[in-house]
Amino acid sequence: MSNKIRIPSPWSQLSLFIGLAGGALVFFALIASIIYNVTGSGSQVHSGLSMDDARAVDIGKVVQFLFSTMVFGLTGYLYARFTFREKPGYQLGFRAPVRNSFYLLAILLLLFSLPLEEWLGELNRRIPLWHWMISAEQDNDRLVEAFLKVRHPFDPVVNVLIMAAVPAFCEEICFRGALQRIMIRICKQPMAGILISAFLFSFFHFEFEGFLPRMFLGVLLGAAYWYSGSLWVSIVAHFFFNAIQIIAVMYAPGIVSKNPSTPLLFVLLSLVIVVGLLSSMRSRSTASYAGVYGS
Repeated sequence: MSNKIRIPSPWSQLSLFIGLAGGALVFFALIASIIYNVTGSGSQVHSGLSMDDARAVDIGKVVQFLFSTMVFGLTGYLYARFTFREKPGYQLGFRAPVRNSFYLLAILLLLFSLPLEEWLGELNRRIPLWHWMISAEQDNDRLVEAFLKVRHPFDPVVNVLIMAAVPAFCEEICFRGALQRIMIRICKQPMAGILISAFLFSFFHFEFEGFLPRMFLGVLLGAAYWYSGSLWVSIVAHFFFNAIQIIAVMYAPGIVSKNPSTPLLFVLLSLVIVVGLLSSMRSRSTASYAGVYGS
């Protein structure tokens, strides 16, 4: 193992990861600033993107694409390149799962978790938040609403690509492929590492009214990666989960409510199914530090 890894200490890996993430964020901010200044759309974005300004929306989508690829995707990729001498993609988790059935199990896991996530969202909204957190959430809601408005026939494809496929791929590289690996090695307990990674996954979305459900989503994705041994499983499940919600908002916005009231029976049923699916994944798994993380 010592011949295949340049940075064996997980704490040193964490320092590298933080430095790369900070550098990527600064670089992205510079690029986004240049784009907004050149196009003259910066004031529109910061004052609340107008749903009638197609040009500003398109520029916003480009910036969203750059954010996902540069801040999340590039950070995870460079972490692997600097840390490992051989097969950085393999070390991030780009390999076949121990069983192909994990793809279906992971997708079902996220779908059946929806009532439980809705309930966690209700609970989350009862937590008092600072004004700036609520304001940021409202700005983000307006931004997403503008992005998902269908103006052209190709908009649905673009929206699914930019808001489902690219984030799923890049976020899984960053938070599961890189950060979860580091956290599990630091904690020496898979579940502790998964929980910490899920917490940071939710925090860095800066959507605090949805913090608990997004953290729960991160836990499920982390478990899917850990049990399957393949990052592809969590990427596919993450993409499917994002795409279903995006398509629903585009074509049936009325079914998506900001303040849903989830029947307790549905929540309990969701919990039972999620636990059952996790147990099934665990029983099918041959995951170990050696199997998933190469040592």
